[in-house]
Amino acid sequence: MGQPTGPMSQQPQPLPDAARGRLVQSRQGRPCFTSDLSVNEFVLATQAGFAPLGLVMGTSIYHIGIQPSRWSVSQELTVLTQAMYTARELAMARMEAEADVLGADGIIGVDVRARRYAFSAEVMEFVAVGTAVKAEDGRSLRTPAGRPFTSHLSGQDFWTLWQHGWVPRALVLGTCVYHVAHLTFRQMLQASGQNMELGTYTQAVYDAREIAMARMQYEGNQVGADGIVGVTVREDDWVWGEHAVEFYAMGTAVSRMHQDMAPVSPQMTMPLSG
Repeated sequence: MGQPTGPMSQQPQPLPDAARGRLVQSRQGRPCFTSDLSVNEFVLATQAGFAPLGLVMGTSIYHIGIQPSRWSVSQELTVLTQAMYTARELAMARMEAEADVLGADGIIGVDVRARRYAFSAEVMEFVAVGTAVKAEDGRSLRTPAGRPFTSHLSGQDFWTLWQHGWVPRALVLGTCVYHVAHLTFRQMLQASGQNMELGTYTQAVYDAREIAMARMQYEGNQVGADGIVGVTVREDDWVWGEHAVEFYAMGTAVSRMHQDMAPVSPQMTMPLSG
């Protein structure tokens, strides 16, 4: 099973002049940061020793190519998989480039979302947004490759990780766009009115989820992580037509920095209302 070749090893296009100007002014001028963190997340991030530098974002508007498929065969739609991978990675790379201009150690609270435009069914935009932060004790927490770390975890989860000796490495993802074979006429007759597993569908969906998960774990291995937390697996059919679905796995790769210095014991709480 091959890995999609996203732009992780490529340099994104230069940042727009307006974005670079805003970021440079934020770094050199009067420090008035922007952030998508909630008040609680902001306070906990600062308590963990990280100063917010600014809201950073990246976007990629991508044209989805033509993908042939066979009606009766369950198979990965590699053209669509590659498009979904590359568009997301380009958006994330540009977000990281903005954080780099600010001199950030990492980006927390990252949200990667997609949208379609009414003017074309083949055009999608992926947007990555997060808050760039810097360690106030002066040590660098960038990845071994010298890039800012990224994490989709909330500010509360980031604080908990940090308090217990863990640090985010990278927001990792895996995707697989898969065509689920249609049932033959004979199979439809056998299933008609019966309680029975549709083995063709089960196997196809199982395979597609496993491919997405394996690719996410591969990205975690690439950044030398000890594990991946906050994993979610989603399914989206977008507008590719009948029997085509994307399985998308995402999580934050983390590494152990030091032993837990302040272990927290769970406590039972009892609500007084409801």
